[in-house]
Amino acid sequence: MKQLFGKREVVATGIGTALFVVLTTVEIPLGFVPKTALQPRMAVLAFIAGVFGPIAGALTGLLGHAIGDVIFYGSIWWSWVFPEAVVGLCIGLFHNKYAIKDGNFANPVSIIYFNVIQAAANAVAWIAAAPVLDILVYQEPVNKVFAQGFFAFIGNTIVIGIMGSALAVAYSAVAGKPSDNTNTGGG
Repeated sequence: MKQLFGKREVVATGIGTALFVVLTTVEIPLGFVPKTALQPRMAVLAFIAGVFGPIAGALTGLLGHAIGDVIFYGSIWWSWVFPEAVVGLCIGLFHNKYAIKDGNFANPVSIIYFNVIQAAANAVAWIAAAPVLDILVYQEPVNKVFAQGFFAFIGNTIVIGIMGSALAVAYSAVAGKPSDNTNTGGG
């Protein structure tokens, strides 16, 4: 039986978390909704989850967001950290179906499936979980948090759809090639 979380997943989680943190301040503000932006770090999260599974995805989202908040903003906004983990978890639950490691992700069916799942994961995280947690934990105004959540859902879905899919296609093209383990050296 294959391990659900082995050495590769631990390393991928560490690298994914580090990239997520580094990309925390790389964002394109939406402008019309406060504190909501297009963030390339979401593509990294989706890629890690899509290749290495739900635990790596959830931990990358949770740790990456929490550490990024502390480093760049001085405190953790938990109502957005947990939904980030939900996105990673949900995308990762179906990682075997995307066939990224098998070299078959360029198949339109895999790309569509990946994007349907990531859109659904983003909807659960940003339209439902984040606004409700903002209201319950931080007593934020209802209209504000649901607007932020809706536009975070749209932005994250677009970023993952474009950048996350591109990362997965590129990785799949390399990962799916058979390795040449023949000894060509003179003996």
